[in-house]
Amino acid sequence: MTTIRERIAARQLTPGARLPSVRRAAGAMGVSVSTVVEAYERLAAEGTIRSRPGSGFYVSAPLAPLALGKLGPRLDREVDPLWVSRQSLEAGDGMLRPGCGWLPADWAPEAALRRALKAAARASAASLADYSEPLGLAPLRGLIARRLGERDIGATPDQILLTGSGTQAIDLVCRFLIEPGDTVLIDDPCYFNFRALLQAHRAHMVGAPMTPNGPDLDIFAKVLAEKQPRLYVTNSAVHNPTGAALSSGAAYRLMTLAEPAGLVIVEDDIFADFETIPTPRLAALDGLRNVIQIGSFSKTLSAAARCGYIAARPDWIDQIADIGLATQFGGPRLSAEIVLTLLKDGGYRRHLEALRVRLADAMTTTIRRLRTLGIEPFLEPRSGMFVWARLPDGADASRIARRCLAEGIVLAPGNAFSLGQTAHDYLRFNVSQSDDPRIYEALGRALRAETPRMRAG
Repeated sequence: MTTIRERIAARQLTPGARLPSVRRAAGAMGVSVSTVVEAYERLAAEGTIRSRPGSGFYVSAPLAPLALGKLGPRLDREVDPLWVSRQSLEAGDGMLRPGCGWLPADWAPEAALRRALKAAARASAASLADYSEPLGLAPLRGLIARRLGERDIGATPDQILLTGSGTQAIDLVCRFLIEPGDTVLIDDPCYFNFRALLQAHRAHMVGAPMTPNGPDLDIFAKVLAEKQPRLYVTNSAVHNPTGAALSSGAAYRLMTLAEPAGLVIVEDDIFADFETIPTPRLAALDGLRNVIQIGSFSKTLSAAARCGYIAARPDWIDQIADIGLATQFGGPRLSAEIVLTLLKDGGYRRHLEALRVRLADAMTTTIRRLRTLGIEPFLEPRSGMFVWARLPDGADASRIARRCLAEGIVLAPGNAFSLGQTAHDYLRFNVSQSDDPRIYEALGRALRAETPRMRAG
C-alpha cells in the first residue's frame, strides 16, 4: 500500500493508470498473491484505486500536491538534499554549520552593505516602488557584461537577464529547455540543489563521475550516445562539492563531445569570484551558442540581497525573459540597485582579495585538522570554500552526521550530493564555517563510536 501511494505521489502513477496485475505485483514485490489482493482491496476501500471487473485496478485518487521529499528512493533524512538545506537554514545561533554552503555573516562586507542600503534609501521613488524592466536593471547588466568579458565571455547587456538568485536562474532555464521526462546529465557528485530542482521539473537524471579535472569524459561520451540528454548542468571553474577545476584539455574534449550531440550546457559560475587561478569557461569556448552561463552575488556579497543572472544567446534570452515575466513579473530591482552600488565601489575588489586570502588560510587549516582525524580530502582545491573529504575505514557519513547533529553541528553527508549514492563515506566541509575546535572534537567522538560497528561489519 505504501509503495503504491508513493508512486502516486511521485506522479509515476496518475489518475486512470492501470495497476500491475495481482500476480505481477506479487512477483515484483516478493510477496504472496493474497497480500497484494488484501492491499488492493484496502486501497480501493479508501478510494485511492478502483476495481473494474474483468479489467483490473486503476488509480482513482486525484494527484496530491507535489512533495519533493517523496520523489526518488526513500533515504535517511541526513542524505536528503532538502534536509541539508533545511537544517542549515534553521540552525540557531548556537549551532555550528560546517555543512552549509555560504560564508559566515561576519565575513560579508558589512560596512559596504550598509552604505549601499543607505544609497538605496535615497534613490528615486521609482527605484523603491516600481517593477524592473524585463531584462533587469540596465547599468548592472552592462557591468556584468564587462565582468564576463574579463573571462573571455563575449556578451552584450541585452544577452543578460537579471534574476532573483542563481537558483531561480537555473529554474527559468529548465522551464525554457526541458519537459517532464527529459534526460539531464549532471556530475556525480554535484551541488545537491541541482538534483532537488531537477526533481521538481520531473527530469530524468543521469550522472558522470567527477574527477579532479572535470567529469569522467569516457563515461560522459557513453551517456551522450546512450541516453541523449537534453542538458548538462555543472560548475566548471570551482566545483561544488569537490573543489575540482576543469582542465583546458578536458574543457576542449567536453565541447567536442557536446556540440555534435546537440547538448545544451548550463554552466553555473556562482563561485567565479573565489577563483585565484583562471580556469577555462565553457561559455567562452562556445561563444554562448549552446552554453548558458549563470551567476550570482549571494556567496561574495550577501545572501539576503538576492540577485543572479543568466547570460545566453539573444534569442534565448528573449524567450527566457518572457518566462520570467510570466512567473515573477520583473526582476529584483531593489536588490539589483544594492548590488550595482557594491560592485561599482572599488572596495569590492579589495574585499575579494582579502576574502581569497582568508579562504586559502582556512582551507589549509581545515585540511590539516581533518587529516589528524584520518579524514582525507579528495583533492586540495586551488580556490573556493569547499573540501570534499573521505572518512577513514569507510565510516558512514550519514551516521556521523546524525551523531554530530545531536551535538549541535550540521554536516553535509556525501550521498546528498551523489545521484548514484556512491559517496556514503564522504562529507563536504565549508572551510569558512569550520574554524571551531568543537567540530573536530565531535567528529572524533563520532568516528570512535563508529569504529566498533565497522569492525563488527
